[in-house]
Amino acid sequence: MRRARSGRHGAGRLAVRRVALVLLLLAAGPLAACDKPLYLTFDTGHMGVAPLVADVLSRRGVKATFFLAAERTQEGGHSLDDRWAAWWRARAGEGHVFGSHTYDHDVWVADIEGGFRLRPTQGPAAGRVRRADAADYCAQLVRPARRFEAMTGQAMSALFRAPGGRTSPSLLAAAAACGWTHVGWSAAGFLGDELPSERHPNPQLLARALRDIRAGDVLIAHLGIWSRRDAWAPAVLEPLIEGLQARGFCFRTLREHPLYAAASARPAP
Repeated sequence: MRRARSGRHGAGRLAVRRVALVLLLLAAGPLAACDKPLYLTFDTGHMGVAPLVADVLSRRGVKATFFLAAERTQEGGHSLDDRWAAWWRARAGEGHVFGSHTYDHDVWVADIEGGFRLRPTQGPAAGRVRRADAADYCAQLVRPARRFEAMTGQAMSALFRAPGGRTSPSLLAAAAACGWTHVGWSAAGFLGDELPSERHPNPQLLARALRDIRAGDVLIAHLGIWSRRDAWAPAVLEPLIEGLQARGFCFRTLREHPLYAAASARPAP
């Protein structure tokens, strides 16, 4: 009897230890609780730094949210063409989150009767102001989602970022009516990779971000900016992530953001 009882107690202690180990592993995992979350986001660009960005995120254990448009690339194609399909498929497999940035990178200019004036920076009408109604704008949001699904086999989330962050209440209402939720960024989360490097050198941008970013901020950078002479990502991205992690910040996708979690969980319309 004593030996039998001892065996049961031993099995019980082993089970307790196993449960404790599982809890410990869960606590140390990527979804461990963190009271200083940050939300790193990338808009598409010329894609010249895209491989570097993917490598840094992988090595630092960071998941991000990407907003996709069909932007001209250094190879002469665009960021959603077949040459980039494998890159997007790999990022989807890693568990990042994806939203729309409008297919032709349509920048809102003004509200007009019956719709909007938009200035696409990509595509056949690049640089020319065009008129669009709500249905046209929604179609621009849907096109990257359809292309993303074709490339990756996964649905895009129902999140979008207006190019340049330029919106109006009418534009946001039109997008919401067709199922999209807009994501901006925090003031300190503007990482400055669009700014001229002559006046905003990389060390200055890095120091400012490390000084000013606070828990809960949505951060924005790009997968390559044509106008910046001294590229931002090779010099700043990894030191920034490393410095923020050393200060106790953790990185989450917008799937974990209190304002955007529901839209992140919904597939694009």
